[in-house]
Amino acid sequence: MLILARKLNEKILIGDSIEISVIEIKGEHVKIGIDAPTYVKVYRQEVYDAIQRENKAAAETDPTRMGDLGDLFKP
Repeated sequence: MLILARKLNEKILIGDSIEISVIEIKGEHVKIGIDAPTYVKVYRQEVYDAIQRENKAAAETDPTRMGDLGDLFKP
C-alpha cells in the first residue's frame, strides 16, 4: 500500500486519467474529490461490499424457486 500525505487543495494522480483532490478537512474528516473517466467505477468500501454480498446471494439463488417467472416472458 502506498501512503501519501496531502494538504488542502493538493492532488494525487493515478495514471493519466484519475485525479484525487483534497477538498476539505474538518477535524477527523477529509472530503476528497475524484475525477475519473466514466468507465472507471468508484465506490465507497461499504457500498462495494454490499454490492458483492448481493451479487453472491443472487448467484446462490435456487433456480427452482423462480416459479412462474418464465410466464412473464411468454409472448
